[in-house]
Amino acid sequence: MVQQAREGWEAVLATLVAERGDALLRHAYVLCGNPDDAADLVQAGLVATFGRLRNGFAIEKAEAYVRRAITSAYIDRGRRATRWRATAHLHVSPELVDAPDTTTDRRLDLKAELDSLSPRERACVVLRYYGDQKVDDIAADLGISAGAVKRYLSDGLAKLAASLSDGSALTEPRRGHA
Repeated sequence: MVQQAREGWEAVLATLVAERGDALLRHAYVLCGNPDDAADLVQAGLVATFGRLRNGFAIEKAEAYVRRAITSAYIDRGRRATRWRATAHLHVSPELVDAPDTTTDRRLDLKAELDSLSPRERACVVLRYYGDQKVDDIAADLGISAGAVKRYLSDGLAKLAASLSDGSALTEPRRGHA
């Protein structure tokens, strides 16, 4: 008995999807305006209608049930979205992050100022503050004395400090690294 009922509704479902599936999809699309959401609504409507063993309805009656289930699913989604929008501020806390344009502007300013330094000054500043190297290591890498590295760092930082009004682009040297 259960097998006959299953074969009956499976045949109705297969025929409905084959013959009227596009019409159901268009109905859902007109409701929601998004093809992906429309496909989801049709699926939800078919599951709601044929989720339990149903026997004895014709294609027209099954289509009417599915259309009604699609409409109900769309309305339910709208209600859930409205409730979510009403309480979303209670669930989500925004992260405070600098706007990308501010950060980008700061980087561009720093790059332009680094471009204005002499090659040795730039190398010393970059190796010291970006590469986090000690003065002696920089001197060994560049093949110059530690005193020259300190002079290039001092001159480079003075130029950067004079031209960058913000001052947040470079940080002070860490203790113990000099």
